[in-house]
Amino acid sequence: MLMIKKAVIPAAGLGTRFLPATKAQPKEMLPIIDTPTIQYVVQEAVDSGIEDILIISGKGKRAIEDHFDRNYELEEMLAEKGEQTILNEIRHIGDIANIHFIRQKEMNGLGDAIRYARYHVGNEPFAVLLGDTIIDTVIPATQQLIDIYEQYRSSVVSVEEVPRDKVSRYGIIGGNQISERLWQITQMIEKPDIDKSPTNLAFASRYILTPAIFDAIDKTSAGKNNEIQLTDAMTYLLQWEPIHAYVTQGTRYDVGNKMDYLKTIVHYALKRDEFAEEFKNYLKELTRSFS
Repeated sequence: MLMIKKAVIPAAGLGTRFLPATKAQPKEMLPIIDTPTIQYVVQEAVDSGIEDILIISGKGKRAIEDHFDRNYELEEMLAEKGEQTILNEIRHIGDIANIHFIRQKEMNGLGDAIRYARYHVGNEPFAVLLGDTIIDTVIPATQQLIDIYEQYRSSVVSVEEVPRDKVSRYGIIGGNQISERLWQITQMIEKPDIDKSPTNLAFASRYILTPAIFDAIDKTSAGKNNEIQLTDAMTYLLQWEPIHAYVTQGTRYDVGNKMDYLKTIVHYALKRDEFAEEFKNYLKELTRSFS
């Protein structure tokens, strides 16, 4: 029996790191060649067996709703032109999952955004996938966390190893190592100094959370940037129930970061048969010309 039936995708951030490109379009809609970033995120949830998805959006995010809606005029035009392949792709987007939307009225942090999912998920554990982050892996990252949840029946977060000298940029976990990739968390520190960081394991944008997180969020005061931080709420949750961390297998791309965005496009271009060989040769020539 599938235990994680619902996913929440926070996508309300302003995307200030990508201005002016995100002045009039959501950062989650930035294309990876021809596919918006958030479509990869939704597909990951679906590939993990989840078809009930709540997207937390905000002002200026209507394009996300339009993308996952049906466009009958476009479909009719493609059908008339005999463009069956692209027509099937367009229809798939509209039918990919049962997608719901709710708007975060003020930008009060990730913890506050998750609070908006309370009545949608009810008394069930649920997945959280950040809408501007793609993880390329054989087994979907969310599925990896679901497998851990089904074993331990506790909240579990995705983490990744980061260079020790860069831990001050991330939320870091500390705890007891259970196996090569699995930890039981005892502490969570937001952007610690290098000499005070318990590990080099940073939060990696995927979570399975129990419904107790909502009470924890309610007890959480505004923290950094005067926002309700999910990390702070999880620290409350840790007082009531265990939380595990899993070093997720795969490569994570933060599409809200300009350098990662460039790397993402190159990576996915090289994965596609119609581009791979020609693009690889182009990159070799380009590298030589700049050396």
